[in-house]
This record gives sequence, structure tokens and C-alpha cells, in this order.
Amino acid sequence: MRRLSAGVAAVALLTLTATACGSSDSGSSGKSSDGTTAVKVGVIPIVDVAPIYLGEKQGFYKKHGLDLTLESGQGGAAIVPGVASGQFQFGFSNTTSLLIAQSQNVPVRAVANGVTSTGKENADVGGVVVKGDSPIKSAKDLAGKKVAVNTLKNIGDTSVRESVRKDGGDPEKVQFVELAFDQMPAALQAGQVDAAWVVEPSLAVVKGQGGRVVASNFVDVSPDLTIALYFTSDKLAQQDPELVKKFADATRESLAYANNHPDEVREILSTYTKIPQKTLDAMTLPSWPEEPNRASIERLGELGQKDGLFEKAPDLDKLLP
Repeated sequence: MRRLSAGVAAVALLTLTATACGSSDSGSSGKSSDGTTAVKVGVIPIVDVAPIYLGEKQGFYKKHGLDLTLESGQGGAAIVPGVASGQFQFGFSNTTSLLIAQSQNVPVRAVANGVTSTGKENADVGGVVVKGDSPIKSAKDLAGKKVAVNTLKNIGDTSVRESVRKDGGDPEKVQFVELAFDQMPAALQAGQVDAAWVVEPSLAVVKGQGGRVVASNFVDVSPDLTIALYFTSDKLAQQDPELVKKFADATRESLAYANNHPDEVREILSTYTKIPQKTLDAMTLPSWPEEPNRASIERLGELGQKDGLFEKAPDLDKLLP
């Protein structure tokens, strides 16, 4: 995905691997034998989606009449076409991927908050890291260096450029390299890249290897940055607004529960990820407020335009709940 002006269409080719949670194999919603409505949700096997797993376990979705099937995809951008085509009723995606989709008239809209930065410098769920003995001391030193991001032309490089810009460096001189998050700690140790933008649990892994955080890129974009959102298709929102409301209400309840039960978050993570217990214990957890931060999303949109991610400005009134 070298340019995301065509990226949303390209990621439709990515394979989605199922990890079942609940029942129903159908791509369309329908009544289950117990009277609940079966829905599929495209998620990513990362820390950020812990609330929906907790909410399913706690019965919040059942209480609202929903029977969830959670299916794991390669990334938020890969889930967008799945929701737009009706493969999933709902999905989870980073905010920039949804802004790109909206700017290209992909028929999706957000329905609930997904996950938010902690807003704390050097104590966030993501950051730009270097080896302990690296000469890179702060974000401005990233100019002219190779920096790993999980996807080019997306929230990673856009936010890293903002860190460099704010620190007085030249953001256009950063050389971005595309790598999967779980490959970044080894690539950093081997000297294949000079720095890497990582999120948990890779952040805890790098710190455990003696690495240092030189920029909190989410914090540099906006305090309490809305990193990702749950979304649905325009078609489902129009045809079954009651179903969408049930999902949004159950998700808000799940977000609030996760925020208030961090120990249960770490416990549920072991059921759908392969994060070692030592890493689970060391990780910084994100924040899960019930509502998205519109001002932070507007800022991501401004940076996306500056970096050429959008052919036209995304319409936040059409995208946000």
C-alpha cells in the first residue's frame, strides 16, 4: 500500500482470518435461536479492541439483543472494504483509514469510539523508539533516518512527521519503511532501521530490550487523540438504525467497563493474542472514553491533507456519530 489514494481499494485483497467469538457464519445479520440478532464485527488482534471482548464476556451485547462473531483482520484498512461490502456489519479501524475512506466516498460511517491515546508524553500506548545506544535523542534527529511504520501513508507516518515538525526537524527528510509491528523490535536490534513507530505490545518489548522512546507521536498530534473507531456501512445505518444503536450502546458500556477494570483487560488479552504474560504486565494500556474526541480527529484530517493522503477533505459530519 504505497499510496493510500488507492489504498482502501487495494487492501480489499488482504485475507481476513477468522477467530470466532460467539456464533453465526453468515455475512448478514439475522435472528439467532435465542432471539438475539447475529452480527459480525471485523477487529484486529491487538490491545485496542479488548473492550469488545470484555463486553461480550460480560454479556453487554447479549443484553442489547446482539450475538457477536468477532473476526480478526490484518488491519483497520483491510476491514473497511469488508464493512462497505456487507461482509461485516461493524468494524474497527484507525481514524486515518476512515478519513481516507470518507474522502473517497466509501460508504461507511463511525458509530462508536474505539480507543484513545493516554495523552501522556513518554507514557503512551505508542511511540517512536530507538536502541539504547542510538545517537538519536529527539524527534528532530529522525530527519534523514530510516523509520519503520506498519503502513505507509497512514496514521503512523503522518503523526511521526508532526513530532519531527514540532521538534524543529524537517519532516520531509524522514525515510519511512513499511514493517509489521511484531517485526519492528528485531529490525531495530539488527540495525535494519534507525527507529520505529511501535504500539503495545511491541513498545513494551522494545523497552525490555533497553530501547528508548524519543517521541510520543500521538500526543504530538493532539491531547487525547482518538486513534480508532468502530464503524458500519451507510446502507446498514439507513436500513436498520435500531441495530446500529444497540451496537453503539453496548460498545459504550464495554468501553467504560474496560477503563474501570484494567486487570480484566490484561486477562482478556491472553484469550485472543499471544502476548507473553511478562509483556502483558509491563504494557501501558490505552484510554477508552465512551465518546470520540472530534477536535483530535479534525487535527488528523488537517495533517492528512498536509501529507497528501486525501484528494479532497473528508466530511467529518458524514463520518462521525
